[in-house]
Amino acid sequence: MSDSEPIPAAPANADPSSGVDAGTGLTPGTTAPESVTTAAALPAPALEIASGYAFTGPALDLGALVWDGQCLPDAQIRIPLGMLNRHGLVAGATGTGKTKTLQLIAEQLAAQGVPVFLADIKGDVSGISAPGEPGHRVTQRASEVGQEWRASGCPSEFYALGGIGPGIPLRATITGFGPVLLSKCLQLNQTQEQSLGLIFHYADQKGLELVDLKDLRAVVTFLTSDEGKQELKTIGGLSTATAGVILRALTAFEQQGMGDFFGEPEFDSSELLRTAPDGRGLVSVLELPAVQDKPHLFSTFLMWLLADLFQDLLEVGDVEKPKLVFFFDEAHLLFSGASKAFLEAITQTVRLIRSKGVGVFFVTQTPKDVPSDVLAQLGNRVQHALRAFTPDDQKALKSTVRTFPHSAYDLEELLTSLGTGEAVVTVLSEKGAPTPVAATRLRAPESLMGPIDAAALDRAVKESVLYPRYANAVDRESAYEKLTAQEAEAQARKDAEAQAARAAKAEKAAARGSGGRGKPKEDTSVVEQVVGSGIFKSLARSVGTQLGREISRSLFGTRRR
Repeated sequence: MSDSEPIPAAPANADPSSGVDAGTGLTPGTTAPESVTTAAALPAPALEIASGYAFTGPALDLGALVWDGQCLPDAQIRIPLGMLNRHGLVAGATGTGKTKTLQLIAEQLAAQGVPVFLADIKGDVSGISAPGEPGHRVTQRASEVGQEWRASGCPSEFYALGGIGPGIPLRATITGFGPVLLSKCLQLNQTQEQSLGLIFHYADQKGLELVDLKDLRAVVTFLTSDEGKQELKTIGGLSTATAGVILRALTAFEQQGMGDFFGEPEFDSSELLRTAPDGRGLVSVLELPAVQDKPHLFSTFLMWLLADLFQDLLEVGDVEKPKLVFFFDEAHLLFSGASKAFLEAITQTVRLIRSKGVGVFFVTQTPKDVPSDVLAQLGNRVQHALRAFTPDDQKALKSTVRTFPHSAYDLEELLTSLGTGEAVVTVLSEKGAPTPVAATRLRAPESLMGPIDAAALDRAVKESVLYPRYANAVDRESAYEKLTAQEAEAQARKDAEAQAARAAKAEKAAARGSGGRGKPKEDTSVVEQVVGSGIFKSLARSVGTQLGREISRSLFGTRRR
């Protein structure tokens, strides 16, 4: 087979042995199983690829090189530990093994003392906390890739958004979440997003803390009231109609049961940086099956966690190993329908968080799901199989191939023929240069490849040292309570003024009914004093008599001409 011919599909997973020769990239002394090519028989292209992964420092072992249809256990494919803060992409069609790849990388990171964050969308990642179960398929995979498989679990914490589902409740305050991320959850357009930013600014100026949804709704409701419309003029650029749209979006959002995700105590993202007492990194698993039908919400929450870390962490530059590796599952949901401001915020966060020691892996189906500005920041690539059943699929395949460095493989054909648990890999070497593209049969995870039972999960949550800290929501005085009290005060003033007016009116009526008796002289008007005088009364009687006569005459025709 020529160097450019595609590699036929092969099974899936591997463990590298120690003592990789820096010149050849091969591990001496490994006995190759049947149907596996030995080191001596490696063709020149395979030797060249393997030498690109012969790192001298600590590294994670992904699996064994596949060349010309053969799995080569002596040629291990690895990722330098110090390059994992240069970010990465794990992509592939549904069912190709992306989740198991995450598990494989995560458990090795934890073993090296690096904390990991994983989002468990389907509910099958919790098994990372328990030792794996040996079986024929695991044994076969380990044999094919030269892996010494040992069952072992990782120290783990389990979280749930707002306490919906099993896990330590993970909440954020509205203020902490911010207008850009909240606009993504509410699916507001760019104009509405900018208006929401003005509302946040107004609340901040007025000392109205936005803790939960009812706080924000109270502020928007106030701004759309008769009294609040005057306040709208002070912040400029916010129309009553737009404020009404935001209010309706908030109401609909809350009616869908999403209010529980916002509130206090707000989760401290530094909890994700912890290690276990034995020095292993802690694996934080966010359980999302209960909210998997709310993709905009959980994908935006993941971004909030990352942004919060970015704000809090100090610059560290290049480090021997990351402080945290963050796996961003279902990444396409994050970018779908995102505003320009939102995309700019993501791009900036991904670009700069590397220098704070955090690595981010985006997990999605195809690289085209990730904006090019973000994709350009991802130095490590694990690409599982792609489908090419439709014209759109074929277009996506060609686009994916163009994102890889020059390769000795026919990538377009290879990517459609990979088996489950196989991937095309290229990473950054210890010097920061891309490694040769390598078709790889991946190792088998050593933790449980499936969920742990519900009782074990609940026990792990309740026994966590974080559970008492975050279990119960706290509803302190904030914008809602302040505006409610302010409204009650205003109503009380109106009621008091109305009551005073009624009392004054009643007093006047009583005074008129009593003929003014007992009324102090200084309170009587000049007219009243004149009318009450004796001269006025005498004159009135005289005029009245004369008028009476004139009228009588006119009416009855007796008046003289």
